[in-house]
Amino acid sequence: MFQTVSEWLWWERLWLPANVSWSDLEDSEGRVYAKASQLYAALPCALCLLLVRFLFERYLAIPLANVWEIRDRVRCTAEPNHILENYFCSQARLPSQADVRSLCKKTSWPERRIHVWFRRRRNQERAGLRKRFCEASWRCAFYFFAFVGGVLALYDKPWLYNLKEVWAGFPKQSMLASQYWYYLFEMGFYLSLLLSLTFDVKRKDFKEQVIHHIATLTLLSFSWISNYIRIGTIVMAVHDSADILLEGAKVLNYAKWHQTANTIFAVFTILFMLTRLVIFPFWVIHCTWVYPVERFDPFFGYYFFNVMLVVLQILHLYWAALISRMFYKCILGKLEGDDRSDEEEDDSDSPQERDHKLSHINGSGARGRANGH
Repeated sequence: MFQTVSEWLWWERLWLPANVSWSDLEDSEGRVYAKASQLYAALPCALCLLLVRFLFERYLAIPLANVWEIRDRVRCTAEPNHILENYFCSQARLPSQADVRSLCKKTSWPERRIHVWFRRRRNQERAGLRKRFCEASWRCAFYFFAFVGGVLALYDKPWLYNLKEVWAGFPKQSMLASQYWYYLFEMGFYLSLLLSLTFDVKRKDFKEQVIHHIATLTLLSFSWISNYIRIGTIVMAVHDSADILLEGAKVLNYAKWHQTANTIFAVFTILFMLTRLVIFPFWVIHCTWVYPVERFDPFFGYYFFNVMLVVLQILHLYWAALISRMFYKCILGKLEGDDRSDEEEDDSDSPQERDHKLSHINGSGARGRANGH
């Protein structure tokens, strides 16, 4: 049975155009081709990046946070109460008024004390400012070096300036060392993001981020095996270009350089709209959808790759809506702090202020930031 599954999984018609076989992509005459077995290197790369991230945050980001006097707010801890704790963990982070009255009877506490307990308990679940600063600093640094690496891997390639060259000689295109390392670090990074989801800052687009990371890894893996490497490097460079500015704006915002952060966020918004809503659909997807059929008949991989690109484009539209709303607030001067992050509640918050701060809590109770990968 395993043999049958393996034969079906590696059936050439799934991965390659007609009249092309795996034997055609064996190394020969100085030509080196991508191999599926090389993808295993992404896991140790991801683990190494997690280690590098730990060292980066400990020895660079935290000292920088100290220099910029970035401090977590002093939080009041919710007093121990197993009845409220059980309700909080098993039912809801924000109890209804009827549940509050029921909890009052069970605990013999007044309503205000119940509300204060839940506010403090919700605050305990929120990431501190220093944690957010460290995470944004790490991502900003990685995207910067990844984008520089992408530019170095692409700037002298003819397919960057003429997208039809992406398919010249496909799929018998020799792999370059720069492409190998660019792919390896990008796949390692996104895999490390999946591995660190449980302890990273939770965002309101958490589910979309999981879908994005899985779609990205699927795209990169498939493009590697099917030798879609040229277009794959372009896709990665297009995405990394704007992400640098987003994470940089977060870093400066946490450091209370609000005017500079807003300026960078405005530039990011323009670049995001240009790369994700113009270049990606009308250049990149057009390149993968139209040009290939001029050279070979469509096959399963052709449709699969384009469907995954469309999934990414749908996520781009979702994030574009979030970013547009924040950009509008930025213009009006109403974007105080990081509107994309969960706000801490005060014991004295009114019901209206509480509802405003909790308006973006998702099903898991975590609010977050537009990411725009």
